[in-house]
Amino acid sequence: MLELLATVQTGTALVETMQRAWENGDAILPIDPRLPDAAVSTLLAAMRPSRLVLADGLSRSCDSPQPIEDGDALVVATSGSTGTPKGVVHTHASLRASAISTSTALGVEPATDRWLCCLPLSHIAGLAVVIRALTLDMPIDIHDRFDATAVMAAARNGATLTSLVPTALARVDASLFRRIIVGGSAAPASLPVNCRMSYGMTETGSAVVFDGTALPGVELRIVDSEIQIRGDMVLRAYRDGTSPLTADGWLHTNDAGAIDERGLLHVNGRRGDLIITGGENVWPTPVESALELLDSIAEVAIVGRPDPEWGQVVTAVIVAADPVSPPDLESLRDAVKAVLPAYCAPRRLEIVTALPRTALGKVQRATLTRTVTESD
Repeated sequence: MLELLATVQTGTALVETMQRAWENGDAILPIDPRLPDAAVSTLLAAMRPSRLVLADGLSRSCDSPQPIEDGDALVVATSGSTGTPKGVVHTHASLRASAISTSTALGVEPATDRWLCCLPLSHIAGLAVVIRALTLDMPIDIHDRFDATAVMAAARNGATLTSLVPTALARVDASLFRRIIVGGSAAPASLPVNCRMSYGMTETGSAVVFDGTALPGVELRIVDSEIQIRGDMVLRAYRDGTSPLTADGWLHTNDAGAIDERGLLHVNGRRGDLIITGGENVWPTPVESALELLDSIAEVAIVGRPDPEWGQVVTAVIVAADPVSPPDLESLRDAVKAVLPAYCAPRRLEIVTALPRTALGKVQRATLTRTVTESD
C-alpha cells in the first residue's frame, strides 16, 4: 500500500524525509510544528496518514490510514484563511510542471543560481522553493525561519534567488539577490526592480502569475468574475476525493478578478470578501492599496461590518505608524476618494495593534474583531 506520511519536522530534516518517502513511492503531509496538539489531532483525523514522523525522526502509526494514489507526492493543508483547511493533493508531475514553469519565467540558471528558502515548509510557498531546487538539481540553503540578518548573509554567500512575503522583504536589502518572488499578501507600494509579485495558491503548486502575466504553461480565464486557471501544475484532487476542477481541467479559484486589455490579471480578492454597501460593490484590495500609500498607516485591512442603513459599511482596520498620533477617518476617506469612487471610501475606522495573519502574511479577515478604539 502506498502511504501518506505526516511529519512535524522542519528544514533539511523534512526535506530528507520527503526524499526518502518519494523513493518508496509514498507521499508527504508537512504539518506546522507550531500547531497545538489538538489542532494536529484534528488535521491527522481529516488527512488520514499512515504514520506521523516526529521531530526527532521517530514515527508512530496513525488511526484509519487512507492510501494515496500512484504518482501522488504531496498533501498540503490549505492556510485556512477562508475556512476549514483542506488537503491539496499534488502529484510528482504537477510539482515538476510548477517548478519548470516558475524557473523558466525567472530565467533560472542551474549552474550559477542558488536558492534560499526561509519560508515555512508546511506551506506550499516554502515547499515550492525546495522542489524547484530539487527538480533542476540546484544548490539550496534552507533556514528554519526568517531572520533578516541570516537572509542577507546567505545572499552574500552565494544565494541568488529567494521567495519572501512583503513584511520580510521590507526588512532586507533586496538588491543582494538576483530575483525575489514576492507573495502571500498585497504588493508593497514600491516593489524593487528585481522582485516579481506573484499570484498563486496551494492548489496551483505556488506561483502561476508574475506581475499580472501568466507563467509558461498557465492558462487564465474569467468566468462570472471568478479567476479560473488551467495547467499541468494544478492539483489532482483534495484529500477527501472532491475536486475544484471542471471536467476539462479548469480550476475554480473562488478569487475574483479581471483581465485587462493588455492581458494582465488583476486580483480583487476572495469572492466572499466583496462588500455590498448601499447597493454598490466594493472590493477590499483596491481600497487597501490606496491607503497603504499613507505614511500614517503601517498595516490596513478593509472589511464590511453589518449596518442597518447601508447593509454593510466599509470599515478600515488599521495599525497606525505612530500609535500616539493615528490618522483620522477623514484623511483615509480623502485618500481613497482621490483614486476610487466615493462609495469605496471607508465610513468607519478601527485601530488595532496588529492584524491577524497566516504564516505567509495573508490577512485573516474572518478573525478580525471589533476594537475599543473606533471612529464613525
